[in-house]
Amino acid sequence: MSKDQELSLFNREKLELNGVTDVQSYDEHEINLETNLGSLLIMGQELHIQHLDLENLKLIVEGHIIELRYDQGSKTKNLFQKLFK
Repeated sequence: MSKDQELSLFNREKLELNGVTDVQSYDEHEINLETNLGSLLIMGQELHIQHLDLENLKLIVEGHIIELRYDQGSKTKNLFQKLFK
């Protein structure tokens, strides 16, 4: 699998992303994805998945995009860090 990824954001209203391998969860405020570069959390308002093609690793999201956050660490590790802080 290629580690190349292309992300294009247009006026914070449309996001096109290549490299998406899975959609973990989504609602109108958050979309949690697995990509070939790690987990990606898209946060915003009125988010809609306009196009999803996991075979070709492509995703298009529309809405008001506020934040994009990559997480390459383990979720379990983060939970333990929070508990023992």
